[in-house]
Amino acid sequence: MLVEVRVQSLALDRTTNTPVVILQELNGERVLPIWIGPGEASAIAMQLAEMEFSRPLTHDLICSVMTGLGGDLQRVIITKVQKSTYYAELIVRRNGEVISLDARPSDSIAVALRVDARIFADEELLEVATIEISEEEGTGEVSVERLDRIDPDSKMGPEELKEHLKGLDPEDFGRFNP
Repeated sequence: MLVEVRVQSLALDRTTNTPVVILQELNGERVLPIWIGPGEASAIAMQLAEMEFSRPLTHDLICSVMTGLGGDLQRVIITKVQKSTYYAELIVRRNGEVISLDARPSDSIAVALRVDARIFADEELLEVATIEISEEEGTGEVSVERLDRIDPDSKMGPEELKEHLKGLDPEDFGRFNP
């Protein structure tokens, strides 16, 4: 069964300094953390802050190509996790045909946010992968620290958030080591 989720916040795993997108079920309390790369975290954060750029970024380009080819993103589905890797599908309608495209959840979320598409997760993922988000060290919980500066429910106003994001250094999201 699929459960509709929303981006609750972005966080940083204190133990690995890896960005985490926290998805929360729309009509409930369960959350699904997905560890993502710094580039995708930036793309999601910029969209949540409604930042506009003079030239399209990668996820904007994906949306433009999809639309230009007559496609419409219907929804994103986070389908499974295997060996700590999450999988997602972009469900695109084109000329009356429904096409399922394999994609990373982080990219799928960044695209969905840009076109206001709904995001779903397989209910089993919410059952198995739900964590407690702890802001206190030494609690024994999974160590995920909230980054209120990029939390969509933050008290920070849109202009203040935009300015803050413009001043972020890519190092704030950690370093990617292949």
